[in-house]
Amino acid sequence: MSLITPETVSLLLIAGRILLGGLFVVGGLHHILNFHPVGDAMRQRGVPFAPLALLCGTIFQILAGLLVMAGWLVTVAALGLALFTLLTSVTMLNFWSLEGEARKAAVNGWQSNLAIIGGLLIAAAQAA
Repeated sequence: MSLITPETVSLLLIAGRILLGGLFVVGGLHHILNFHPVGDAMRQRGVPFAPLALLCGTIFQILAGLLVMAGWLVTVAALGLALFTLLTSVTMLNFWSLEGEARKAAVNGWQSNLAIIGGLLIAAAQAA
């Protein structure tokens, strides 16, 4: 007898999509509430047109997160969020140029983001 029934699989997929997509919705809302500090951090990292990039990225991550949560266009939304997460990690978590605790924190951020990217790739493949 299998521990996971077809009904359980459906519930797990829904719960996983809500958690994974919700991470980006909450992150986007955090960016809205902290727009100037996040924009300043982006500007310090050399992001061109930081306020516009932040606005576009925030809108994208909220909309794509909602699509993943709702189960609509999951493959496209998840792949877009995977790319978004990778680009954001390269831009904002530059551990290679940091030292000490800042480096450790950035490496931990990378590790978490790689796991999130993995979950997004699984979601994209499952929905295809």
